[in-house]
Amino acid sequence: MTTPPSRRNFIKTSTATAGSLVAASQLARTVHAAGSDEIRFVVIGLGGRGSGAAVNIMETKGNVKLVAVADAFGKRAAYSIQALKKKYGDKVDVPEDRIYEGLDAYKAAIDTDCDLVVIATPPGFKPQQFEYAVSKGKHIFMEKPVATDAIGVKRVLAAVEESKKKNLMVGVGLQRRHEPQYIETVQRLHDGAIGDIITMRVYWNGGGIWHKGREEAQALMPNGKPVTEMAYQCNNWYHFNWLSGDQICEQHIHNLDVGCWVKGAYPVECNGMGGRAQRMDGDPTKSQIFDHTFCEYTFADGTKMFSQGRHLANSWQIVDEFAHGSKGTAKPSGSIEGPNKWDFAGERLNGHQQEQHDLIEALMRGDVYNEGEYGAHSTFTAILGRAACYSGNVVKWDDLLEKGRELAPGIDDYTLDTDPPTMPDANGAYPVPVPGKYSPFA
Repeated sequence: MTTPPSRRNFIKTSTATAGSLVAASQLARTVHAAGSDEIRFVVIGLGGRGSGAAVNIMETKGNVKLVAVADAFGKRAAYSIQALKKKYGDKVDVPEDRIYEGLDAYKAAIDTDCDLVVIATPPGFKPQQFEYAVSKGKHIFMEKPVATDAIGVKRVLAAVEESKKKNLMVGVGLQRRHEPQYIETVQRLHDGAIGDIITMRVYWNGGGIWHKGREEAQALMPNGKPVTEMAYQCNNWYHFNWLSGDQICEQHIHNLDVGCWVKGAYPVECNGMGGRAQRMDGDPTKSQIFDHTFCEYTFADGTKMFSQGRHLANSWQIVDEFAHGSKGTAKPSGSIEGPNKWDFAGERLNGHQQEQHDLIEALMRGDVYNEGEYGAHSTFTAILGRAACYSGNVVKWDDLLEKGRELAPGIDDYTLDTDPPTMPDANGAYPVPVPGKYSPFA
């Protein structure tokens, strides 16, 4: 072979045979380590996190180009493209006919000539989009959480297995796993710096989140159509369980993921409590999610992880994790107390940016890694906690994974005109889970 295959060709042939993949990967590492070839990417869901991921990718050393986008609302996507184009110029090549609109628009974007798919839609939609990207042989970066119910998690896990067979990159937006302060601390804990891990405490206690009214959704509707219930919920997605999974899934997953990473395991059961003290002043016509949860997770060895997640103004706010061991304590974010006292002295990097540096540089070398499995398992840890808090009962991992309630039946066929799975009653109120009455099972 007189001309070795380029890194671009390595990416384009990721679904080839295993033997060919090994050869291509080795050549890519030795000949194209500098990464002169172009990585073409698309973004599914160009809201705040989708635009942020696009920016992070463009700030890497890779020769990257955004070539298509898909969003439920084309007007929002077009505005975001204008802003990205103004800042990044030729790195953005998205003409009007490659801005795809609607809930099924992800297919058209993934079908374009691209190497990498960024999935940053509301979590309820991610399983089908991830599944489709894998079926098309694309490398993938998917924001967290990756699903909102057991059915979605199982779809993601099945697609992860297919992605491994095709040697596809799968990055998941649990960025603490790419931050050097976490990486080094967790390694020290795994090496026994505080002895046996007895207890984990994890927190995401904040002050609140946004809420978007129907008038904002109306402004995004194509051709001035009246806003539909589906459009309103998709634009206000955090406040609906089938879309966000509640705060414990959407935000607190980061801390739960760290706790399980430190422990090197996932819980076998959970009990918990929660409710709505401040959420939209208790107005069920605006939101159905809780604003506080407390969980007691139990691992197979009997050890515990205690979790607090909440949005309560004028209350103690903390976003952090703590490990208690038989020989000391630690903050996985960079410090150890006890006989092996230690503090991280290196540079603390921005996790959102570092995860894209790692992903793009791996593709430039012709390497892939796959974070899909722990992304799905950490997502399910959050779903398990939600099920325990909503029901007020002990919920076992295996039972919920096998028989968990499906939050969005038929989601693959949803359009902006479809009635969503959660509808308001005659008074405009959405159903709010009541512990002792709610069942997390189908």
